[in-house]
Amino acid sequence: MQHLTIVTTGGTIDKVYFDDKSDYQIGSPQIGDILTQLGVAFRFDVIPILRKDSLHVTEEDRALMRSTIEAQPHRHVLVTHGTDTMVETAAVLEGIPGKVIVLTGALNPARFQGSDAVFNIGCAVGAVQTLADGVYIAMNGRVWDPKKVRKNRDANRFEAV
Repeated sequence: MQHLTIVTTGGTIDKVYFDDKSDYQIGSPQIGDILTQLGVAFRFDVIPILRKDSLHVTEEDRALMRSTIEAQPHRHVLVTHGTDTMVETAAVLEGIPGKVIVLTGALNPARFQGSDAVFNIGCAVGAVQTLADGVYIAMNGRVWDPKKVRKNRDANRFEAV
């Protein structure tokens, strides 16, 4: 892989905490800074298209994700996405020809100590380079077929259906 296209949509991975509001807001995409700090040996570009919690992602948003990915010249695509509706978005991205698309996110914000964000990003980067064309989810140290995985909200992890 010489080039990775990264499409960011928000989600917990990009959340920041505001003391004066006592809530989380979606901040700027963290993945570019993370990959730069890690000194990756490939080129990448970050295309931020949404800053939403995935519970607020609409069908129009998913259509925008699909058309954005279809328009990219590079084969390898990583999508950062909120975990609650990642599986639903993966279904909309199915069937885009000539692309390996891996969705990933975090169960804790990337800016937080002990976040799973860097681990999930690393897993997703490894996956996108080695998989056949199609759509996949990389979470919790595994690469999942979106048709065979779900988020277990009570356990706060992904698991086989």
